[in-house]
Amino acid sequence: MSTSPVRRSDARARLRTLTNDITALILERGLLPGDPLPTEQELMAELGVGRNSLREAVKVLQALGIIDTRHGFGMFVADENLNALHDSLAFRGQMSLRHHGHEASELVDVRQALETGLIGLAIRSVTDEHLAALEKVVGEMEDHASRDETFVEQDKAFHRILFEPLGNQLLTNLLGVFWDVYRTIYDAIDTDLVITQPVKTAQDHRDILNAVRDRDIEKARELISEHFHGIRALLANRQVEQDGRAN
Repeated sequence: MSTSPVRRSDARARLRTLTNDITALILERGLLPGDPLPTEQELMAELGVGRNSLREAVKVLQALGIIDTRHGFGMFVADENLNALHDSLAFRGQMSLRHHGHEASELVDVRQALETGLIGLAIRSVTDEHLAALEKVVGEMEDHASRDETFVEQDKAFHRILFEPLGNQLLTNLLGVFWDVYRTIYDAIDTDLVITQPVKTAQDHRDILNAVRDRDIEKARELISEHFHGIRALLANRQVEQDGRAN
């Protein structure tokens, strides 16, 4: 016998209430990342729930990156991470590629908006140490490009260092998530070497670095925006191919 929609809805509501109660407990007690939560027995007594309900709620909070369960040690407030956001966005982006690619394009839009919008603040705060680190990474890109090799790790490092001057760890993590999701989408597309040639990509990063070194905010903003033309072209080509097969 199947469960009725009303009963399923009630169960979801109870689970949502319980997860909210647990997060409220964490906040009210001022627990920090790494701090232990009360034991399972203590939580059951305090929240007035059974073991199965509590464990189901804990699983949800684990998936959200709020609670970390360590076998034999108990439950802890999880360290800061955006894994749940990363996994959700990566899935949505890849799934959209099977249809019209709208969500993938929107994810590219968000990353572009973040980087072009923040580059001015980053340039105003950039130090000689940051510039030296960027120079090192771009040099490594150029070495790889001269051998017609890709340089994924250097690309990620460049964009991380570029915004390090802002001193905002949450922002750094968020930009990292969007870079990873961008790369997941990029790798899922049949790449066109004319668009993605390593030498051009390395030169693009060299140009951005030069604009940052010159403290030319408008030029840097323009170059970062152009940096996304390649993946937009790939997404557009993919859509044309899918439309052709559909017809």
